[in-house]
Amino acid sequence: MTYCVAAKLRAGLVFLSDSRTNAGLDQISTFRKMLIYERPGDRFMCLLSAGNLSISQSVREILQVEKLPDHEGGEPITIWNARSMFDAVRVLGSAVRHVYERDGESLKRAGVDFNVSMIFGGQIAGEGMRLFQVYSAGNFIEATPDTPFFQIGESKYGKPVLDRVITPDTPLDEAAKCVLVSMDSTLKSNLSVGLPLDLAVYEADRLQTERITCIDEHNPYFRMLHDTWGQKLREVFDSIEDPTWDGTPTEVPLMAGSERAQPLRKITNEREKLI
Repeated sequence: MTYCVAAKLRAGLVFLSDSRTNAGLDQISTFRKMLIYERPGDRFMCLLSAGNLSISQSVREILQVEKLPDHEGGEPITIWNARSMFDAVRVLGSAVRHVYERDGESLKRAGVDFNVSMIFGGQIAGEGMRLFQVYSAGNFIEATPDTPFFQIGESKYGKPVLDRVITPDTPLDEAAKCVLVSMDSTLKSNLSVGLPLDLAVYEADRLQTERITCIDEHNPYFRMLHDTWGQKLREVFDSIEDPTWDGTPTEVPLMAGSERAQPLRKITNEREKLI
């Protein structure tokens, strides 16, 4: 399993991925899930992948040479000459379908689902930043101000903090901190996600970035974030009043009744009807 997350903000883009791959409880490997395509001054693109490793590796390889016909009669479209991120993600979708056409039937006969999901985002000169989530069929959706982040892989543990923090106006460094907290929550709850992590932060309209780092268990910032997040969560939890059951005075009674239903009825003998 894996966990990848990306956020699109007015200030830029943030991408984060883990590197653990499982093929059983005793077969754990490290493979990087992030790939960056960059031609400074012309285009910056970042690809995150989750799902079957053999499929995602094949897609990444084919993406380097995949071409789409140009309906305007120009040269075939690749990720390196695409005039928009929409065209670039169309090339990625075509690469996914290419791998399915090649391997889908043989995988099915072996009892293996064609399972791959990807996040692809960036900016090409002449247009704004864009962020997409790509599915196993090669189709995709685009991030909007209402949905400014995407997750793939083991996403449920890291989603609550993203929902509470990430908006289009979130500053880049704050968003980077937030996705790292999201990853830390996932690492804490699921052993199928693991270090090291790859983090890339892209500033809008720069068309290149130097803000790329690999984070392992010795990284001082991530260790500080892990310790502080756990400590502050405990402090906030301890500051919340416990429920009272014995009539102790409180401004927030738990046994206050409900406008919608009575308390659950107990069944006390075998003759009682459930309804």
